[in-house]
Amino acid sequence: MLDVRHQNDFAKSHIPRSIFIGLNDGFAPWVGALIKDVKQPIILIVEEDKVEEAVTRLSRVGFDNVIGFLKGGVDAWINDGREVDQITSITANDLYGITEKNSEAYIVDVRKGSEYLSEHVKVAHNSPLSTLNEHLSSLPESETFYVHCAGGYRSMIAASILKSRGVHNFIDVEGGYKAIKETEVSVSDFVCPTTLQ
Repeated sequence: MLDVRHQNDFAKSHIPRSIFIGLNDGFAPWVGALIKDVKQPIILIVEEDKVEEAVTRLSRVGFDNVIGFLKGGVDAWINDGREVDQITSITANDLYGITEKNSEAYIVDVRKGSEYLSEHVKVAHNSPLSTLNEHLSSLPESETFYVHCAGGYRSMIAASILKSRGVHNFIDVEGGYKAIKETEVSVSDFVCPTTLQ
């Protein structure tokens, strides 16, 4: 099941083990990067007025096996008495408070390696979204950890992947690194990306 709604809607309520890749951002590239089998049958979780757009955009990147969409969306799922899941989120200011109390808080930055090298939360570990599955064994097994990207879109994709793999001991940081930079969380000095090449 592929949930293409806005990330805030996914965070509030989604079908367990569904994967989020929202239509509102880098949809096609992330579908191509994260769903390896173009023949994978896909059931869409999407607003009914966006079904055609979602199917068309999937088809443009070779995913022609959309077998349907959930009529009535997540509301219909809930009204049928079925289980839903949520993503727990905190603000960047909350993260600052946590890092002040616990200097060893485990933070996962899912931005690309080049973004991380350019500037990052000093104690953050880089696990790029495109290779997140390769980093699962390095994540804390029971301790709560915190996930962020640049602005919130990629970290919600990461959150859906983690949940689908049975990892639930994480919290998403709303607004990502952009919001974190506006707080007093300790970050590395900026390095111009062109000098990293």
